[in-house]
Amino acid sequence: MSDTRSNGAVATTAHQDLHSEQGALRGEHPGRSRNPVVKVADLAWLEFEKPDLDRAEVFARDFGFQIAARTENELWLRGTFAGSPCTVIRRGRTSRFIGPAFRAAERADLDRLARATGTEVRDAGVPGGGSAIGLLDPSGLPVRVVHCAEQLPELPGQQPLLLNSGTEQRRTGAAQRPPREPSRIQRLGHVVLETRVFAQALDWYLDTLGMIVSDFLFLDGQRERGPSMAFLRCDQGALAVDHHTLAMHLGPGNGYVHSAYQVTDLDAIAAGGEYLNERGYKRSWGIGRHIQGSQLFDYWRDPDRLMLEHFADGDLFSCDLEPGWAPMSTSGLAQWGPPATRDFVGANPSPQRIRDVIGALRGDNEMDPARLLALLRAANS
Repeated sequence: MSDTRSNGAVATTAHQDLHSEQGALRGEHPGRSRNPVVKVADLAWLEFEKPDLDRAEVFARDFGFQIAARTENELWLRGTFAGSPCTVIRRGRTSRFIGPAFRAAERADLDRLARATGTEVRDAGVPGGGSAIGLLDPSGLPVRVVHCAEQLPELPGQQPLLLNSGTEQRRTGAAQRPPREPSRIQRLGHVVLETRVFAQALDWYLDTLGMIVSDFLFLDGQRERGPSMAFLRCDQGALAVDHHTLAMHLGPGNGYVHSAYQVTDLDAIAAGGEYLNERGYKRSWGIGRHIQGSQLFDYWRDPDRLMLEHFADGDLFSCDLEPGWAPMSTSGLAQWGPPATRDFVGANPSPQRIRDVIGALRGDNEMDPARLLALLRAANS
């Protein structure tokens, strides 16, 4: 990507100051493409494989999903909002993430992508019908762009609790008793990926799918080497959208880190967390409030140790927000809440993690000993 900033040593605007203390320095990555192939509208769903669909369905219901469709070999999960399903889980030999599917703004965008990438428009294989393009990002991750023929109807949702705040007394003569039940998922919010080829992958999502960066993080003492993490949102012009739909960070592995699903409010997060805890599921980190994106969060592991997040009250920005820049550190992940756990930041050693590190240092990618040491310092900061 050749576009760079040249208007002053530090780019700052009143709009940018709303979410970040620092802007880009002269010549740093602009966080968007001059002429993307298309501009995707949102995530459509995420695709997984698991060997036991019955166990996957039990956790899905406990976590707060509704069942959109179920066959012998596929489980489609949804939230209460109208739209596409959140997740499809297909029967497979191991538990693994396959890839994300992004929603095309228009059916014609699929034809434009097909011409630009030398691919074909195929059947999406989604309940209700639709079309899809299959791509590979620079990390080798399958990425689909889809246009659905039908949208799922809205379902009854969890109502936010009526709160008394200071002199604003909206609830009188009634007690507050949030039910101990699953947090009712409203929609898919975002997915976080790790990649050894961060710069290539970042530019691919900007150039091919038209995403734009809300925030960059950089490693301590290595800002001149460029960002090591980016929070990307969809570009829907003046329409304010989620601070990030996709987040990516440099690391020794390639693939899934976690996915996030919106619920009603803090009480839904907390009561739903108690429900999960009572059923023996393991919290990875939470409850707290993030800095980049401002979401209230709570992270959990499913029975196969894949990480999922409940979130509420995230930032919404339109296309005119410039990227913020901040140092990458564990302590910089939250405004308040318990310290980030070793499980959440991936600092617990495992045979697979050791293999990832060895493979990354031996391979042709952006990982080198200096980057690895800086990532370790960030994880322990």
